[in-house]
Amino acid sequence: MKQVMNPVYRKRLRMHRIGIALSVGAMSIGLLVLAWILITLAIKGFGALSINMFTQTTPAPGSEGGGLMNAIFGTVMIVSLSTLISTPIGILAGIYLAEYGEENKVANLTRFVTDIMLSAPSIVIGMFVWAMYVATAKHYSGYAGSIALALIAVPVVVRTTDNMLRLVPNSLLEAAFALGAPRWKVALMVRLRAVKAGVITGVLLAVARISGETAPLLFTALNNQFFSADMNGPMANLPVVIYGFAMSPYDNWRDLAWGGALLVTFSVLALNILSRTVFSQKQPN
Repeated sequence: MKQVMNPVYRKRLRMHRIGIALSVGAMSIGLLVLAWILITLAIKGFGALSINMFTQTTPAPGSEGGGLMNAIFGTVMIVSLSTLISTPIGILAGIYLAEYGEENKVANLTRFVTDIMLSAPSIVIGMFVWAMYVATAKHYSGYAGSIALALIAVPVVVRTTDNMLRLVPNSLLEAAFALGAPRWKVALMVRLRAVKAGVITGVLLAVARISGETAPLLFTALNNQFFSADMNGPMANLPVVIYGFAMSPYDNWRDLAWGGALLVTFSVLALNILSRTVFSQKQPN
C-alpha cells in the first residue's frame, strides 16, 4: 500500500498509462485507415470482377467491356522471371555473407550495398535499367521489367537468407565439421537445409514486394494493349494498367482499375499469409 501511495511510483504509473493509451490510440488510427482502404477497395473492386476480366484484353479508349487478361498474364510472366533471377543470386549471396561475413571486407561492403538497395526508391532502379538496357536496346521489353524487379527482390532475399542462416546453432555446425564434412557441404546440406522454411519465406516476401511495383515497369516494360507472350517487347502488366486506367476519364477503365487493384492487393495479402503461416519457422534448437 505504501508503494502505491509513493509519489514517484504514482508518477511512473501515470506516465505508463499515458504511453499505453497513446500507443493503443496510434494503433487504432492505423487499423482504422487500413480498414477504410480495404473496405473501399473491396466494395469497388468486387463490383468490377467478372469472367470478362480474366478472358478479355484491355479495351480501347471509350469502348465498353474488356478485361485484364493480357495484364494478368504479363504480370505473371515478368514477376516469375524476376523471381527466377533473384532467388539463386540472393540465396547464394546470403550463404556467402553467413559463412564468410566475419572474415573479409567484401562481405561488409556487400551488406552495405544490400542495405542501400533495400531503401532505394524503386523509380531510381527503373531509371537505371532504362539507361542500361532499354536505351541500349532502343525498345521497352518484359525482360527489362524483370531485371528491374529482380534488382528490388535480390536484397530482400539476401538479408533474409543471411539472417536465417545465422540462427543455426554452432553445435549443429560443429557436429558436421567433426564428421569431416567440407565447409561448402555444411553450408548447403546442413545450414541451409535447417532454415529452408525461413529462406522460402524470404523469397515469398520478395515476390510480394515486387508484385505491385509500378514505377520500375513504367521505364522498362511499359504497356501493351494487346495480348503478347513476347518478353522482348512491351508487355502489359497490372500495376501500369491500374495506374493508367485509374486516371482516365472513362468509367469502364476506372472500374477495371479497381478490379485490378483488388487482384494485386489480395495476391500480395495471400503471399504474406502464406509466408507467415505455412512456411513460418522459429529459431532452430
